[in-house]
Amino acid sequence: MKIFTNLFLLCSLGTCLNTLAQSKPLSFGTEITLEQLANNDKGKEKPIKWINVNTDPETWRKEKDILVCSGLPIGVMRSEKQYENFIMLVEWRHMEAGGNSGVFVWSDAIPGEKDRLPGGVEVQMLELDWVNQNIRDGVKPPIAYVHGELFGVGGVNTLPDNPRGTRSKSIENRALGKGEWNSYKVVCVDGTIKLSVNGKFVNGISKSSIKKGYLCLESEGAEIQFKNFKIIELPPGVTSEAQTAKKVF
Repeated sequence: MKIFTNLFLLCSLGTCLNTLAQSKPLSFGTEITLEQLANNDKGKEKPIKWINVNTDPETWRKEKDILVCSGLPIGVMRSEKQYENFIMLVEWRHMEAGGNSGVFVWSDAIPGEKDRLPGGVEVQMLELDWVNQNIRDGVKPPIAYVHGELFGVGGVNTLPDNPRGTRSKSIENRALGKGEWNSYKVVCVDGTIKLSVNGKFVNGISKSSIKKGYLCLESEGAEIQFKNFKIIELPPGVTSEAQTAKKVF
C-alpha cells in the first residue's frame, strides 16, 4: 500500500510539474509601437511572451536568439496579448525536406478537436519539397503552396488577392529550401494582409472577418526554426467586438 501511495504521489508530482512547465510563458521576439520606432526609441522594445496551448514543454526551446520548434506534437503556442494592426517581421527555416508550419494572425488560439490548430488567418510556411511529397493522382500541387499562402481557418473568411479557391497564393516563388533562412514581412491592417517574401510583396488578402486576435506559432510535424521576430504595433482602427477574437486565459 505504501509503495502504491508513493507511486501515486510521484505521478501526481510529475503531472503537476508538466502542467507548470507548459504554463510558464516563453520569451521570444520583441514588440514596439510605430511611434516609438519613428522616434528611434529602441529602449521601449518589450519582449513578447508566448503561452503553450496544446504542445509539449519540449516542443519549443531557445538556442541563443533562435527559437527551435521540434514539430511534435501538432499544435501551437500563442502570444500572451492580442494584436490588431501591426507589421510582423520574422525569419524562418525548415530543417527537414517537406516541412510544414506557419504563423496564425488574428487567431482565437482555440485548437480544433481534429487538426489541433486554431482559427485565424494562416501565413503558410512550407519547405520546397512539400509539393514533391504530396503528389495526388499524378498531379503535383502548385509551388505557390510553399511561400506564403494566406487563408482563413476556423470560420474566418477572407477575400484572396490571388485566388486558389478560398485561399490566396503568391504570384512569384521566392522561397528558399531546407536549411536556408527565409524572411517574411507581414503587414496586417484593418482586415487586410500583405506578405513580402525575401524582399518582395507577392501575396495578400482583404476583408478578413476577424481583425484582432492572438498570434500563434505552429508546430506541424517537422523541425522549424525562427529568429529576428518583431512586432511593430500600428494605430488601432474601427474594430467591433464581433471582429475581435474572444480573450482566452
